[in-house]
Amino acid sequence: MGMLKEFKEFAMKGNLVDIAVGFVMGAAFKQVVTSFTGGIVSPLIGLVFKADFRDLKHVITEGVADANGKVTGEVAVLYGDFLTNVIDFIIVAFVMFMIIKGINATKKKEAPAPPPPPAGPTQEELLAEIRDLLSKK
Repeated sequence: MGMLKEFKEFAMKGNLVDIAVGFVMGAAFKQVVTSFTGGIVSPLIGLVFKADFRDLKHVITEGVADANGKVTGEVAVLYGDFLTNVIDFIIVAFVMFMIIKGINATKKKEAPAPPPPPAGPTQEELLAEIRDLLSKK
């Protein structure tokens, strides 16, 4: 029963819940970015390449078309899909950077802590004490 209690304490820690919420929001945001890239960015870049951006590829070995027009046996490097995913990543990374930068800007800057008092008497205090003891003799 102790292990179950320990797991419950671990699972309900504030940081773990915050991470879970951030993960879910990040996954939802990724969908928004993917939609933006696929629906807006890719077609605009596709205008430059005169092709659908996701379908850009370098064919290494031509395939054979069957009776239905389906190509089989083609070997190709699908760089358009890769570039689309790189663009997605850059957008997500930039937005996350801006969010963190905004959060850090809203945090109050803490005043530097005053230096701690010395642990014992200073050198001057010790010398004055020695002087006083010597003068009493």
